[in-house]
Amino acid sequence: MQKPAASSPLVGVALVIGSCLSLPFGAAVAAQLFPVLGPWGVTSLRVAIAALLLVAIVRPRPRKWTRQQWLAAVLFGVSLAAMNGFFYAAIDRIPLGPAVAIEFLGPLVLAAVLTRKLADFTWVGVALLGMVVLGIDGLIGAEPLDPLGVVFILIAAGFWAMYIRMSARVGALIPGSSGLAMGLVVAAVLLIPVGIPAASTVAMDPQLLLLAAITAVLSSVIPYSFELAALRRLPQRVFGVLLSLEPAFATLAGWLILGQDATPLRLLAIALVIAASVGTTLGVRRDRRDGGPSGPFTAPIPLPD
Repeated sequence: MQKPAASSPLVGVALVIGSCLSLPFGAAVAAQLFPVLGPWGVTSLRVAIAALLLVAIVRPRPRKWTRQQWLAAVLFGVSLAAMNGFFYAAIDRIPLGPAVAIEFLGPLVLAAVLTRKLADFTWVGVALLGMVVLGIDGLIGAEPLDPLGVVFILIAAGFWAMYIRMSARVGALIPGSSGLAMGLVVAAVLLIPVGIPAASTVAMDPQLLLLAAITAVLSSVIPYSFELAALRRLPQRVFGVLLSLEPAFATLAGWLILGQDATPLRLLAIALVIAASVGTTLGVRRDRRDGGPSGPFTAPIPLPD
């Protein structure tokens, strides 16, 4: 089992924040492609481009992998394909900020299950309150949430929790970013049936291809690389609550790029999730100072072999 990176947990915190900044802006760019390519077509192109870029950079050598390593990479790829596809299908129907807030139920539940201290559970509760406020805003605001969009984002939430677990597993079993690269390859293969029409459309329009490439970099290459590195430095429960910053950045991206208003309730939710993130970050620093566990693999993680 690979040891956690020997660096300050603050590096892990910075990596998670970088991911939270990159993902929603990538999603906002992707939303502009939905009318032409459809959400699943955009998902396929994004994952395929990201896979090609990472394979070219990382040059993985999966021939030498064990059965455990291959299974982890395949399950990681399944979670990537489903999480991204259902998320894009959701934001084609509901605003970006509420969508990310609802999707965060996946990692929030995971963080609550993994927490071992009252303080961690308290901060999960604060973040959950922020999600509830965002949900209320979506229900009583000027733009009601589409029921099918909510169903899609709840499915994405479940696969997001699976992604976090499998990302930790891949980080433990496969050195560097090779596991991420091959996970994206698996996801790209799974999405081929919905990607062929989109690829033929993009091939005839360089501008669409450029937007798809920007989406791939902002929504896959940067955030997944950052999150894989962060999971080697932070406990999974801390990683999950830190991701509570993402609805705040999603609301900002929706406002700046898609013209989706930031209502007072959404601003209140942003304050709550930032408070939860700050509280969790201080808890990581305190654990490190007191000599407590600071890595994600200090206890066995019950995942399939």
